[in-house]
Amino acid sequence: MTAPRAQVPVTVRTFAQRFSATRRGARLARLLAAHQLAAWGVPRGSSGFDASALVVAELAANAVVHGLVPGRDFALLLRHDDETGVVRIEVSDTHDSQPARVVPDRDDEHGRGLLLVDAFADRWGVRERQGPGKTVWADVTAPRQRDEPTTHGTGALVDRSR
Repeated sequence: MTAPRAQVPVTVRTFAQRFSATRRGARLARLLAAHQLAAWGVPRGSSGFDASALVVAELAANAVVHGLVPGRDFALLLRHDDETGVVRIEVSDTHDSQPARVVPDRDDEHGRGLLLVDAFADRWGVRERQGPGKTVWADVTAPRQRDEPTTHGTGALVDRSR
């Protein structure tokens, strides 16, 4: 009989999903990203959680508004590195145009998305992807809460935030 092997702790968590290139798809991307970050232990309401959710919202909205190719979806990829506490956010669309930084007039209702990404992400950029389109990525520091949520026989998570 051999002794059971110790499990190596997971250090990088990943979430990937495709969404319709609609306002509803962008909203769903933001909601699912927030849910996933919370499930990974990034505390809701923390600066890292809020910054990550905002960056996902802006990049998803940009993919829908500026990266729209009729009949094509956009993709969201989240990676959380437990060791560094960094969330890598990637939003890919099939449009070839590169995002442009603009300085909107004070009264403009649009044009601030990348300014927000620049303000809330530690760093961000754009890269070509295989096939048509591009991937806009951003890194946000969002450490997990160190005491993991626990269950008590019911399978329900116990909220320890109060």
